[in-house]
Amino acid sequence: MSGPATIADDAIEPVAAASPHPATVELFDSREAVVGALTVQRALPQRTRRTVGAWCFLDHAGPVSSAEAGAGIGPHPHIGLQTVTWVLSGEFLHRDSLGSEQLIRPGELNLMTAGHGIVHAEERIGTSPTHIAQLWVAQPAATRDGAPAFEHHDDLPRVELDDAVATVLVGQLGDARSPARRDTDHVGADVALRGGATIPLRATDEHVIVPLEGVIEADGRAVGPARLAYFPPGRDEVELRAPDGARLLLLGGIPFEERILMWWNYVARTREEITEAHAAWTSRRDRFGIPPSKLSSIDVPPPPWARD
Repeated sequence: MSGPATIADDAIEPVAAASPHPATVELFDSREAVVGALTVQRALPQRTRRTVGAWCFLDHAGPVSSAEAGAGIGPHPHIGLQTVTWVLSGEFLHRDSLGSEQLIRPGELNLMTAGHGIVHAEERIGTSPTHIAQLWVAQPAATRDGAPAFEHHDDLPRVELDDAVATVLVGQLGDARSPARRDTDHVGADVALRGGATIPLRATDEHVIVPLEGVIEADGRAVGPARLAYFPPGRDEVELRAPDGARLLLLGGIPFEERILMWWNYVARTREEITEAHAAWTSRRDRFGIPPSKLSSIDVPPPPWARD
């Protein structure tokens, strides 16, 4: 959900951009985390793979019953990132400090740009099972301190790729281009695989596939839920097979050259930036207004380096 998976509990120290790798697949395991009432599979970041293009965070939750999903996530802050919310099942109400109020249903996209600072809440609506992917994109230096923004897209482009249909969330895949904002050169797509398909890639980019349903064969390697396959720059396509059908996220982009620091809901460059933002949130200063919500605002202790 636009806000659920935003509770990142691991501090990530700045690391240099990855160096070129041979054009072979690397497999990684997601790790389990708890966000509100939801148990999620956290695919990104990985200890040795912090970003894929500008994509820096991915939680996959469900499908689970409405009782297991909980009520949603209360107001919480962000800086320096975009949240990309993709719902496979269930409905959620997005509210933010800009005054946005937007219901999101399966097949629709919410994209929120935090910039210098924004607060949002995600309230689960109805009793349908919850199945959702929450992603973050690190904003580059040119926009990360800019004004916050929000946009909703209920009609995303699709492209046929052999025995697959790809819905383009962000960027371009084949001849299909999403209308969603992007501040770096990256792509994100939901791919429904009915058998085998050749997925076009940009050789300048790195990519990852993350199964949402079913088991996928990539380069002869089986990749199921709670796993992901990474493809370094140098490939212009990948062959995927799923005889029993599958659904996956394809993410990619030009390797992100800027060094980032992530802690809780913040993407920054220095500890000082995070310390300042969190102090502003804790004291409810003007940088972080509180949107109306039936859910309570979320507070956590200061980052480890700022504690007495």
